[in-house]
Amino acid sequence: MPAVVVPISTPTRTADPACEAAVWEQIVDPVRPFLDRVSYQLVAQVEAFEPEIVEYARYALDNRGKQLRSALIALASGAVGRVTEELVTVAVIIEMIHLATLVHDDVMDGALLRRRRSTLAARWGNEVSVLLGDCLFAHALKLAAGFSTTEVCRAVADATGIVCGGEILQTHRRGRWNLTRAEYFRVLAMKTAELFALACELGAKLGGGTVEQQRALRRYGLALGTAYQIYDDCLDVFGAEGEAGKSLGTDLANGKPTLPVLIYLENAGLEERSELIGWLENWHPELLAGVRDRLERAGVLVGSAEVIREFLSEAVAAVEGLPATPSRSALNQFSEFLSQRITSLGV
Repeated sequence: MPAVVVPISTPTRTADPACEAAVWEQIVDPVRPFLDRVSYQLVAQVEAFEPEIVEYARYALDNRGKQLRSALIALASGAVGRVTEELVTVAVIIEMIHLATLVHDDVMDGALLRRRRSTLAARWGNEVSVLLGDCLFAHALKLAAGFSTTEVCRAVADATGIVCGGEILQTHRRGRWNLTRAEYFRVLAMKTAELFALACELGAKLGGGTVEQQRALRRYGLALGTAYQIYDDCLDVFGAEGEAGKSLGTDLANGKPTLPVLIYLENAGLEERSELIGWLENWHPELLAGVRDRLERAGVLVGSAEVIREFLSEAVAAVEGLPATPSRSALNQFSEFLSQRITSLGV
């Protein structure tokens, strides 16, 4: 758990997706040309796949979301130096790795929806999805190997291994309802936050930042990425499928001990613990409303939001020593944006 808590302004609750989208666009507006070049290059890389594979890759690419990691690369480099053209390739690499993990996650979770569309697995089956994810991983590493320095390829390969290792650890922890928060946070840092950290670290490195600045931005990425994954775990329980745009309850269905469940089990009596664990171990989708109601009444969402904001405060503290640039301000706004998303769940 983070020890230092730096106050973050809590925005007015906004459940309107259009309003949230407008806030997000305001944050990334300074780096929009960079994100547009990343999108163009991503499409170009996908089109270079074997003709029979291109359709699957295009479909997966359409589900890539807000380009959070690409934005972090540009903002991190802008916070300590300048945004160079080679960072576009770095962003393409990280987006492809992230995309591969999403494709594989949907297979492992049996998810039917992602960003309001059928998942690749739901549409074409698990075999195609697993192999496409492998193709994306391989292509990303091929691009990384094209840099003149081996440091980029090594960092990308290390991060990819950490992400996959985190997924394995999470799989091993299914059904472990006595999991500690420290174990839970470690898995999140590996499987989600590592790519946030890689984006920030490489952005700072190739942007001309000092070693200390690179470390500071890596800490920022780890804290922000962990907060983001906790939010996503809360969304799985407390979100509305129409707004979330993905299948809900998949963590519960797969026996993943996420923070909302852990907080409840930490504070529940023996009878309540046994009853909830019984539901989770004999899961069917009709139980989701009852589990959500029980967790809400126990104050679990409020407790989860407090933890998220502690990690966000740690992220803000990590970049306090950086030059006072518009990019650093945008990094702080990034944290505030995620804090705002928490309020939309009903905190």
